[in-house]
Amino acid sequence: MSRLARPLHSQIPLRRFIREITDGPFGSSLTSSHYSDDGARVVRLGNIGPARFKDGDAAFIPMDYFNGLRRHEVKPGDLLIAGLGDENHSVGRACVAPNDLGPSIVKADCFRVRLDQSRLLHRYAAWALSSSVVSGQVLTLTRGSTRARINLEVARDIQLPVPPLEEQRRIADFLDAETARIDRLADARRRHLNLVEERWESTIHSELTASGAEMVELRRLGVAVTTGPFGTVFNASEYEEGGIPMVNPLHIKNGQITPDRHHSVSQTTASRLSRHLLRSGDLVVGRKGDLGRAALVADHQDGWVCGSDCIAVHPSSRLRANFLAYVLRSQYVRTQLLARSLAATMPSLSEGNLLSLRIPNFDLQRQDEATASLDAAHDWFVRAVTAMRSQLALLTERRQALITAAVTGQFDVSTASERNVTDGVSA
Repeated sequence: MSRLARPLHSQIPLRRFIREITDGPFGSSLTSSHYSDDGARVVRLGNIGPARFKDGDAAFIPMDYFNGLRRHEVKPGDLLIAGLGDENHSVGRACVAPNDLGPSIVKADCFRVRLDQSRLLHRYAAWALSSSVVSGQVLTLTRGSTRARINLEVARDIQLPVPPLEEQRRIADFLDAETARIDRLADARRRHLNLVEERWESTIHSELTASGAEMVELRRLGVAVTTGPFGTVFNASEYEEGGIPMVNPLHIKNGQITPDRHHSVSQTTASRLSRHLLRSGDLVVGRKGDLGRAALVADHQDGWVCGSDCIAVHPSSRLRANFLAYVLRSQYVRTQLLARSLAATMPSLSEGNLLSLRIPNFDLQRQDEATASLDAAHDWFVRAVTAMRSQLALLTERRQALITAAVTGQFDVSTASERNVTDGVSA
């Protein structure tokens, strides 16, 4: 099943089948200030999945306000198209409004479409628009530097592979059944992944609380901390590809530092920022985003620069950095981190808030024993998570390939009942 298979069916612009098309109200006509606890539903981008309506993230407006926005109304069975996309959500993806949606309208960047269903079924059109062959075509029509966007006129020009009506119905029925099967497997994998992550958090908690150690503030253990350079000390114009890496929170992944080539500085700049240089054995802690994300500085990373959104923790004779890395991952400490964050919209951590964290006061031998135990458990955790994420990626890939092959005619759905499209991915 080729992801970019050439359609065997005729390619016809969507405009030839459109009876009605509208987008959502823009600007001040509909803002978050208009939302209410109940009333008419507002269909937003997050509700439009690939041929599947996502019922979460519900928003409503009062019924009296809805009555003034009737031209944007959505009825059960309408075709919904996303006019905005990003690297994880394709622009032009589509789904059908569910029967139990109730009174609703589309929001900006969402299109409500009604087709001549005697020639093109909404159900089939949603699958075709969500296929790789059509989403790839739509991407070439988009505008917008950071997020791909289309307008109503571009949406009308999208070309779909259009087989005869009865074939459309067979394809939609087949994809409804087969993707539901794949989705059940994927949901099971996500549940297992959540259980593994919960087990890992429980393991850390048990290891750190088993001995009933005294809890003390981090500052009492003699550590030193350094925050990366702020304001006029350093600005983004000083980045220089191929230089000395500057570590930011996004570079801290799975307990390791993985820099990118875009965030580095010259030797001259690094020398000027000497007080912010990392040393082998330091612990780098993210100040923003996923608070407490931490990684040890390896020997080959000695001399790299701590970015402004990170704090470098220099271990003391009373605290091992690798032990502290596990402590920061515990739910007990992460709860403290959130409580001490400095901003409501973008949680942030200061040196003072980090040093005020209360952690187990283990002696060095007990720290080493806990770290060794957690290292072994972490190896199991990484292997399990890697396997499950690989299976999820495979299911996603096969789901998309199946959709594309079916709507392009590369896969004959009328003879597919004996085939197992999820071979290789166990239940």
